[in-house]
Amino acid sequence: MGFFRLLLIAGCVLLAACAEPAPPEEAEIADLARAIRALDTRVDPAEAERAAQIAYFHPLQLAREYEVSDPPLIHNTKVNMGSRPRGLCWHWAEDMERRLKQEGFKTLVIHRAIANSDALLRIDHSTAIVAAKGEDMYDGIVVDPWRKGYGRLTWMPTLEDRQYKWKPQQEVLATRREERAEG
Repeated sequence: MGFFRLLLIAGCVLLAACAEPAPPEEAEIADLARAIRALDTRVDPAEAERAAQIAYFHPLQLAREYEVSDPPLIHNTKVNMGSRPRGLCWHWAEDMERRLKQEGFKTLVIHRAIANSDALLRIDHSTAIVAAKGEDMYDGIVVDPWRKGYGRLTWMPTLEDRQYKWKPQQEVLATRREERAEG
């Protein structure tokens, strides 16, 4: 009986892990919209709400398009082996940036950032960042659908991200170009 019970529990856990994530709660979206509005008094509340909606719902669409059925590192392996179309962190960041920029926000700007670019193994991580117009990425909010996997959003003020130390994407890419030119 104990073995079969364990097998049943393991099966349920595996099925739950493969299931599509539950849609975000209205309170989660409202919290992000409030945080975006709080970036600057000039942020349009309607734009903040729209950015929050996109930040939560667009990754769920991307997860279906990317055929995500595994945690991030396993999915990355499948992408790198060619058995999944997209889903590396930079794909998420690129597609999030593109979708958010489609809105043509007047009071918000979308930045791209890379962390761990100078790590010994060069396993870096990319994300999009929402900031008030005229502000840099360090005054913004990280919107990262890769970190938890399955298109579930992780967000926080850029400087409060304890897992990653973000740098502007253009700065990182310029450094890499210089290193290649010297090397």
